[in-house]
Amino acid sequence: MVNIIWVLMAGIGIIYAMINGTMDEVNEALFESADEAVTLSIGLISILVFWLGIMKIAEEAGILAFLDKLFRPVILRIFPDIPKGHPAIGYILSNITANIFGLGNAATPMGIKAMEQMKELSGSDTASRSMITFLALNTSSLTVIPTTIISIRMQYDSVSPTEIVGTTIIATCISSVSALIIDRIFYYRSLRRK
Repeated sequence: MVNIIWVLMAGIGIIYAMINGTMDEVNEALFESADEAVTLSIGLISILVFWLGIMKIAEEAGILAFLDKLFRPVILRIFPDIPKGHPAIGYILSNITANIFGLGNAATPMGIKAMEQMKELSGSDTASRSMITFLALNTSSLTVIPTTIISIRMQYDSVSPTEIVGTTIIATCISSVSALIIDRIFYYRSLRRK
């Protein structure tokens, strides 16, 4: 459905430009946008590679193991349906750690693996309580270092590209806590209905 909407919007825009005689401006904007998109993508790739390297160094230095120990008791309380030594806990912790460092692209494969493990654990095609909680937590994603936003701000010559770090920490803390609260409210409401 969304694809149809985009095609209709593009088609209407092109027809409108043809009627008004502004196709040259549309073509110019199209090529400028394509050039800008390639430049932006290359810049984002370099930042992602840098932070993935930092993550590897953090793993070798034992920082990720420390974060794992730090967050494991919290994660076990948030996901009581998952047994203590289950692989899903490790994938969830890896996903959250990558999100904390602002590596959403690196967090995605770990999140998918966590969902697969939780689906295996539930043995059902419907989303389990843990899957819903993980989706809410992953969507709100607690972030300490917003690497993608910093890199975009750097590419567009921001005077202080890292000034958003404090605001990001506050906003993502609020969004993560809110996601957990809302998740629990709906969970307990569904229990009362049963």
